[in-house]
Amino acid sequence: MKIRTRFAPSPTGYLHIGGARTALFNWLYAKKHQGDYMLRIEDTDKQRSKDEFTQDILESLAWLGIQSDIEPIYQSKRSARYSAVIQQLLDEDKAYYCYCSKERLDTLREEQLKNKQKPRYDGTCRNLKAPPDSAIQPVVRLKNPEQGSVTIRDEIRGEVTVQNTELDDLILARSNGSATYHLTVVVDDIDLNITHIIRGDDHLNNTFRQHNIFLALNKKAPIYAHIPLIHGTDGKRLSKRHGAVSVNEYRKQGFLPDGLLNYLVRLGWSHGDQEIFTVKEMKELFSLDAIQQSPATFDIDKLLWVNQQHIKNISGNEIRATLEKYFDDFGIQTDGQPSLEDLYDALKDRSKTLHELCESSEFIFKDVTEYEPKSAKKFFTPESTEILEILKKKLTATNEWLAENIHTQIKLTADELNLKMGKVAPPLRLAVTGGANSPSIDLTLELLGKEKTLSRIEQAIEYIVATG
Repeated sequence: MKIRTRFAPSPTGYLHIGGARTALFNWLYAKKHQGDYMLRIEDTDKQRSKDEFTQDILESLAWLGIQSDIEPIYQSKRSARYSAVIQQLLDEDKAYYCYCSKERLDTLREEQLKNKQKPRYDGTCRNLKAPPDSAIQPVVRLKNPEQGSVTIRDEIRGEVTVQNTELDDLILARSNGSATYHLTVVVDDIDLNITHIIRGDDHLNNTFRQHNIFLALNKKAPIYAHIPLIHGTDGKRLSKRHGAVSVNEYRKQGFLPDGLLNYLVRLGWSHGDQEIFTVKEMKELFSLDAIQQSPATFDIDKLLWVNQQHIKNISGNEIRATLEKYFDDFGIQTDGQPSLEDLYDALKDRSKTLHELCESSEFIFKDVTEYEPKSAKKFFTPESTEILEILKKKLTATNEWLAENIHTQIKLTADELNLKMGKVAPPLRLAVTGGANSPSIDLTLELLGKEKTLSRIEQAIEYIVATG
């Protein structure tokens, strides 16, 4: 049996962390077993489905590298197939038309809740011999078994059983003839030969209902694995208030796709104490039996840490194209000095995201037009003029513009003035960056280049004299 999995999002919103993790688990399981993974867009809800959401899902999954092995399936293009299956069930007396009005169903529900009963359809139309004299356009309901039980062998939860008396005759087709969610997913899973359904455990109740549709169609249900949901650090279901945003937003913030994938795979799955995984390792090691039964906890600080490890483990040459696009999107026009590869390699150890790396190197490519007021008041004193003058002289004479040589000249300046490095570096850093924070001062100057460094030191001296 060839393993076939699927990810089936509804394009009613942007792809978020929970959906991306579900897609990842399905993809990894298929790849681990040399099977197929496929994407199905469940876009039958015409009012809520939007093309922009579909595009976001496609682009986000492509960025993550989770590619479908076949062309994505769109449910909106399969209505004829669903109608044929509904008619088949009607012809086989496994489904029936229901003419109950909304008012009757609302009243029934109220009475059941009042009597502390589980709300469910009472089967009024189940055995009608002929259509009633009614103008109501009927829905189509499944003839759910009235006896027995449904047992699901879940790969994560084990055996779960529900009595058929707890399930009602669910609607397969709306009054306008369109198929409902439960019918469409079963038909699609049958037609695509899906062997394993890996999805959130909020779908567990749906599974029992869908299992009986498989039985009505004389088909064996796939193997199920219901993964626990993701919670915030407060123990509540994950939402935007926990810092969780769309996958595309993480991309804009400068997370690497492999970093985000690594973090997602660890949300509920583990392999010993290992924290950092390559995609290749994920494919080799992933298994359903290593998924925990309790909810995973989303932690933005842990995500940043994982992403930083991946930033450290990749070279500037490997990520050049991404860097070019990111700097361009950030509004920074690079001039080739330094190269983006060298810049990345120099700053990657202190950057948690590409956004952070980009922001911390902005001073290299943009002129310093102002200085942080608080830092200027503290470091741009009359005494700092002499420091900068001597630094300018020594740095001008430096031939090989390397961090180690720059460090030597800064140290010589401190010795000449009988000052500690902590007194020399701050005014220099402020002069060349406009602020008080940057990588080590010698590396900062190497990245900035000799010409820009000397020009900015001269500009700072003029500023101190003019404002002193």
